[in-house]
Amino acid sequence: MKKSFVALAVASSISASLLLAGCQTAPQQSENTQAVVTMNASNPFFAKSTLQYQAPNFAIIKDDHFQPALEQGIAQHYQEILAIANNSEAPTFANTIVAMETSGELLSRTSSVFYNLTGSNSNPTLRKVQGEMAPKMAAHNDNIHLNAELFARIDSLYQQRQQLGLTAEEVRLIEVYHQRFVMAGAKLTEAQKAKIRLLNEEQSTLTNEFGQRLLRLTKEIAVVVDSEAELAGLSASEIRSAKADAEAAGHQGKYLISITNTTRQPILAKLENRELRERVWTASATRGLTGENETASLVARLAQLRSERAALLGYNSWADYRLTPQMAKTPEAVYKMFGSMVPAVVANTNKESADIQAMITKTGGDFTVKPWDWAFYAEKVRQEKFSLNEASIKPYFEFERVLKDGVFFTLEKLYGVTLKPRPDLPVYHEDVKAYEMFDADGSSMAIFYADYFSREGKRGGAWMSSFVGQSELLNNKPVVVNVMNIKKAPEGEPTFVSYDQVTTMFHEMGHGTHGMFSKVKYPSLAGTAVSRDFVEFPSTFEEDWAAHPEVLANYAKHYETGEVIPEALLQKLLKSRSFNQGFDTLEYMSAALVDLEWHSLPAGTPLQDVAKFEASALEKHGVNLAAVPPRYKSTYFAHAFPGGYSASYYAYMWSEILAADAFAYVQTQGGLNREIGMKFRKTIREVGNSVPPMEAYKNFRGQEPTTDALLERRGLK
Repeated sequence: MKKSFVALAVASSISASLLLAGCQTAPQQSENTQAVVTMNASNPFFAKSTLQYQAPNFAIIKDDHFQPALEQGIAQHYQEILAIANNSEAPTFANTIVAMETSGELLSRTSSVFYNLTGSNSNPTLRKVQGEMAPKMAAHNDNIHLNAELFARIDSLYQQRQQLGLTAEEVRLIEVYHQRFVMAGAKLTEAQKAKIRLLNEEQSTLTNEFGQRLLRLTKEIAVVVDSEAELAGLSASEIRSAKADAEAAGHQGKYLISITNTTRQPILAKLENRELRERVWTASATRGLTGENETASLVARLAQLRSERAALLGYNSWADYRLTPQMAKTPEAVYKMFGSMVPAVVANTNKESADIQAMITKTGGDFTVKPWDWAFYAEKVRQEKFSLNEASIKPYFEFERVLKDGVFFTLEKLYGVTLKPRPDLPVYHEDVKAYEMFDADGSSMAIFYADYFSREGKRGGAWMSSFVGQSELLNNKPVVVNVMNIKKAPEGEPTFVSYDQVTTMFHEMGHGTHGMFSKVKYPSLAGTAVSRDFVEFPSTFEEDWAAHPEVLANYAKHYETGEVIPEALLQKLLKSRSFNQGFDTLEYMSAALVDLEWHSLPAGTPLQDVAKFEASALEKHGVNLAAVPPRYKSTYFAHAFPGGYSASYYAYMWSEILAADAFAYVQTQGGLNREIGMKFRKTIREVGNSVPPMEAYKNFRGQEPTTDALLERRGLK
């Protein structure tokens, strides 16, 4: 989601969810029938959850339930797929497409919980199961998509789709299935299929290993600080947290600075000690290059594997392959988008750099700005320009108030929905809270889990995912989770969030409501099952409401007095939103371009030196500013390598064009009001992928978007 993975929501139908894997052998049935029967009786996954909307019963789910349920789920689903493929009756929409949509119930139910927990609440047992299951899940995916008899049925329906008397959604579903199978290799020869199975198996193994190494690296590279004096610039609460973290990690009498998943570290804006800032930045920026948990070799091989797979499928590169079903269609379109923006962004960043260098000189520094200096001195420039500092803002952004009086308030104003606590529903960690969503007429819509605080076992970033995907066909209502990594305050103290975290909370709820508002019949088309460069649109649109004056006035209140943020301070905050946008935009664009360059390599390219390749890519596109490195370097680029955003990190900017244009349009329609909110809900959030993305956008906006609002949003125009 925002600046992170889009967590791969496991759809209610496994045919919609197992799209990133591959292997070569059919699943084996258990030989011990009695053991299976006994295990089934005690394993909660072998029956639907009796909780509302089939919400997972975390009170009885144990780690050792997952692998047996996953393995038997694969076996059951495979038999269902064989029955569809080998059906002697002529293919129909019902006996082929609908049959696939309703298959794989056990596997879907288990995997949706398992893969959510491996991201948000992992442990050695789950990681072991994840490693063992990766090739098996991959095998299952290939056994479906490379089944010649099954594809023949889908292809027959595809060729006749306009003559079958189907609804528009049903025609759309056939087209989605057909494209998915073709892009998985359904039209390849048997020899080519055997080759692609091997490539898929290796890719699955390497992406799983990449994710596990990143999780270990997060703990490994945390910076241990010897004395409190070195932490000058941090608040007393932050210092207490650092001390508690160090003690928990076995460093008595010391302090611990955890490293977040981006190159830039938020703490760098506060630390006065330049040597410590450099240590923190170096720990972040050099992770994965060497050592037992290095990921550089995985980056090089994954890029190579993907280029080979793309070539087998008839594409010039993995980027060409990946962008075919997206709104962008081609890598050239993305390069053109970024190329048109680079001059203005670089010029803006250079102006910001000059201001920062002047501040360094003004405050007695005798050095050229480095990456670890930028945030610290940018904050000083911001304070000087806007007379605004973190300490003056902080008391007005208390976490609970932001969530309830900001995020939830906006949902009610725009879409007529309310969220009420459900403390009776079991959760997978004590910090997770459950809510039920109700529509304006009082009808229940969904279950929502809020998992906002960082902890060991949770990967970095922020994302949304589903435990149960919406489907009218399956009579499923959505069960959705938002996950973030906010640092929780010490016991008994209020948790404050930065304004960036505020917008991320709004952003992730944008994804959440994309899933919870879904009103689609078929699970493969529901909720967030849209193209990568469209899925970030509804969420990015949502985050702009965080700065809307009426919304801000409702949640930005002093945590002790309840006083609304003073108008003068509010105006400073709003005016400062465009500050440092050159840096923010350039570090994002640099990462997106590196991702695209890795995945534009043609088949046959030898393994690349990661550091040299990155430097060359940045220079090629004119974004190689020494003080502004990419938001993610390749060795910890979770979106592009273990995640689902390979050749697709550009999607955030593409979606932001839509979001900025849509938000600007909404302001011409009265802004924060139910009428325009419901139009957005019905034309964008409710339709999922049942309507082509640009068609859905034009149904809302009345025309295609322009980049004008984006440039204004980022303060570049």
